[in-house]
Amino acid sequence: MKQLGDILLDEGLVTEGQLMAALDESAARGESLGRVLVEIGMLSEAQLVRALSAQVGMEFVELAEFPVDRGAVSLVPGSMCRRHMVLPISIREGAVVLAMADPGNVLAVDDVRSVARMPVRSVVATHDDLVQAIDRHCRADDEIDNLASSFEANQVEEEIDFSRIGDSIEDDAPIVRYVNLLVTQAIQDRASDIHIEPTETDLRVRYRIDGVLHEMQRSPKHITGGVISRLKIMSDIDIAERRKPQDGRMSITHNGRKIDLRVATLPTVWGEKVVMRILDNSTASLDLRDLSFLEDNLETYRESYVKPYGMILVTGPTGSGKSTTLYATLNAVSRPEINVITVEDPVEYRLPGINQVQVNPKAGLTFAAALRSILRSDPDVVLLGEIRDHETAQIAIEAALTGHLVLSTLHTNDAPSAVTRLVEMGIEPFLVGSALDCIVAQRLARRLCKKCKEEYEPSETELVSARFPWEPGEEKPRLFRPAGCSACSKTGYKGRLAIHEVMRVTEEVERHAVAHSSSAEIGATAREQGMITLRDDGWTKVLLGDTSIEEILRVIA
Repeated sequence: MKQLGDILLDEGLVTEGQLMAALDESAARGESLGRVLVEIGMLSEAQLVRALSAQVGMEFVELAEFPVDRGAVSLVPGSMCRRHMVLPISIREGAVVLAMADPGNVLAVDDVRSVARMPVRSVVATHDDLVQAIDRHCRADDEIDNLASSFEANQVEEEIDFSRIGDSIEDDAPIVRYVNLLVTQAIQDRASDIHIEPTETDLRVRYRIDGVLHEMQRSPKHITGGVISRLKIMSDIDIAERRKPQDGRMSITHNGRKIDLRVATLPTVWGEKVVMRILDNSTASLDLRDLSFLEDNLETYRESYVKPYGMILVTGPTGSGKSTTLYATLNAVSRPEINVITVEDPVEYRLPGINQVQVNPKAGLTFAAALRSILRSDPDVVLLGEIRDHETAQIAIEAALTGHLVLSTLHTNDAPSAVTRLVEMGIEPFLVGSALDCIVAQRLARRLCKKCKEEYEPSETELVSARFPWEPGEEKPRLFRPAGCSACSKTGYKGRLAIHEVMRVTEEVERHAVAHSSSAEIGATAREQGMITLRDDGWTKVLLGDTSIEEILRVIA
């Protein structure tokens, strides 16, 4: 068998000097040559797997580009594919072509041969490619469709005892399987929210993926009560109460990690609508550098949160990532010698080493009451979920003026409007200027898929109509637009990035606050002092190839 090093040299992937250095490193670490080359950045995972497959005489497949045969995928259950990390990708010469991360897994080959009742021919793929391909092709949609069809075929007119649809029912009961599949598929699709909506004729399910709602499923009307009751019991919500909105929470384990779901019910004319917000705790451990801040904006923001006192506000509409930014800021400032207390409604992510308080208005624990109490608990940093009224704003301002660092959110369209909003709430203008240190306005835009985005030269009409920072006669910029591939479900976008507007509250801005100036006047002064507006931040990210003109126009007026 040819040595791995010789294959890499023949392919021109490494030089002889690099190979000798890697061999020495491999001997010193006691690790394989291939693993060392990947860890020190000389090879990518795909290049290593390709070389290893050549070494053992097997075919290597890049699954992102391979036209996977749905008929072949249907031969093997998705659960088996995930357990063995394999995927049937085609049928060739009477045999199932099986993509594997570990071609030496004889047990997996035997299991697939037994289930498919066909010979198996193994090919090699990278582990990451396999994970993405399995998520893409071994979807729960077909099983959900089959369940919905069986519900329709077995429709019964008599009233079902929905109170029994709880944990006492077998895990393979149709309603239980249906609900579990809806949640599992949403997590695999990277959805942030699941909307379960009764209509006049059926039950509609929609997922919010990268900020945009997609209709995924329509099921028979008569299962609505069962599905809603099952979700209520899982979320510890009163199933007998159907006339008023309720909130709950559930936790599930998916692929070895814990996922929390925040559940809200809303009575509508056709029945109760349920919205589930999927809370992935890995989001709460993000670093600020992961949030798409431009370097200048991040430096301005850092100058504010490293101070021992003052108020920092993050503004924007619902679902614009304000909480994620605040949690990332907490991760940056939290240390064992600092007492951090949060007041939230609800507590979205549980953070280690931080005291988190859940607002409970029924018990009299409002934002204002909780904030008043925790100021007697010797905090250094206070995170306030949202400033909603005069009383909360007043206490938060006083806390910022008396030696505490206060982080909070506010619903405004841009950063300058936050100053006027606090004044409208009844806070004395001179207190607003003195307490506020920094305001961050934020939006979330979809990120272009790295695999399929295509470069193009925009037309003059497109640039002018979008008010892009370009003048006729200048050289046109090279931009990127969505194309669509299997990796991004043909949308052209995968993931999201944040667009920011970071405004420092300077002496000039303070004077504007005291003079009751408009948000437009405050914004003009802030721009003169170097503030990058939301739109300009978006255009910079368009020029970097991270997103498209259309996406910036969609999220920023």
